Amino acid sequence: MEAALKRGESTGKSTFSLFYFFVFFAFGALFPLLSVYLQEVVGLSGTEIGVIMSISPVTMIFVQPIWGMITDYTRKPVFVLTIALLATSFIGLMYSFVHEYHWLIVMAVLLASAQSAIVPISDSITLHYAQKNGEKYGSIRLWGSIGFAVAVLIGGWLSDRIALVVIFYLFSFMLILSGLLASRLPKESQTMKAEALRGMAQLFRIPHFVLLLLATFFIFGPILANNFYFGIFIKQLGGTLTGIGLAFLLAAGSEAPFMKMTDGLIHRFGMVPLLMFATAVSCLRWLFYFFEPPLFFVYMTTIVQGLSVGLSIPAALQYVRDVAPKQVRATAVSLYSAVGNGLGVWFCTFIGGYMLERYHIGAIYLFFSICTFVGMLSLVCIHLLNKKKASA
Repeated sequence: MEAALKRGESTGKSTFSLFYFFVFFAFGALFPLLSVYLQEVVGLSGTEIGVIMSISPVTMIFVQPIWGMITDYTRKPVFVLTIALLATSFIGLMYSFVHEYHWLIVMAVLLASAQSAIVPISDSITLHYAQKNGEKYGSIRLWGSIGFAVAVLIGGWLSDRIALVVIFYLFSFMLILSGLLASRLPKESQTMKAEALRGMAQLFRIPHFVLLLLATFFIFGPILANNFYFGIFIKQLGGTLTGIGLAFLLAAGSEAPFMKMTDGLIHRFGMVPLLMFATAVSCLRWLFYFFEPPLFFVYMTTIVQGLSVGLSIPAALQYVRDVAPKQVRATAVSLYSAVGNGLGVWFCTFIGGYMLERYHIGAIYLFFSICTFVGMLSLVCIHLLNKKKASA
């Protein structure tokens, strides 16, 4: 009986790992090369690309709570997740047939609306499974980073040999596979709680939390916006579409081992010092790209993304949970996600598009480095508050 239970738990973890691999494979096949597609195939300007790419994070802020309420009402998160996956797959396929700027905006809104349900519902189901079975969320989630990394390499290679439009077909196909696999996820998952408006006043009275939101805006905005512009950066330095895939493979692939190491490093050095170190590495990386170095050195520096991003994401999320009172933790995580993955990415993507058209690709990375430095100053303030509290 015990052996059967262990086999069941192992099978469950494998299903979750494969699911994350498929979902993020789909994301990795499309989004890193989408800006290149819009520039080279559709012929949009830098500002137009910035507008379209910034639609997703803004839409997410408004649509995610609606998906949460739908999940609460139906109490069938796996079913809602499957619908979202299949809808996103269909819209992604339709995206490839549209070439007019205004219709591309419509498609971007539709795609973001459907896609915005996927990660929160998946994470809700996975966290419940991990807590129930004594698994580590990070050891499951890292398969998403691996899937993303592999996808960009394959997507770039196929785009070089066939056409850039192939990224939409890869995206759609992998989400269909994800939808089929979702049916094997546990049905007894916790429902998502759409309580973003509850407890906000209490949270905004906590200086550490407010400073962390500020840091999140300026640190994760550039990190995630880079996914949209890095492909254009590689192309302008003389790289191929396969080269873009290689760069993302090195960058995203290096995140997984650091995600696995985060718990031990937090225990040894502390969360805020670890975040400060990871942020300093990101800041130096963006500043280095401002000088548009030879492509070989860009490929070499992509590996530091694992160190900066792989450490930042789990450490920041853990700090949010630690600093927020227990009764408003869900609200704290929602705000953290909305500010970092929503507002911060929108701001950096939109301004980045304007700078791409007005100046050159290197200017975007100077802007990213300045933003990241501001975020690091916020972390320094948190560190000083912690030291003051410890000495009081």
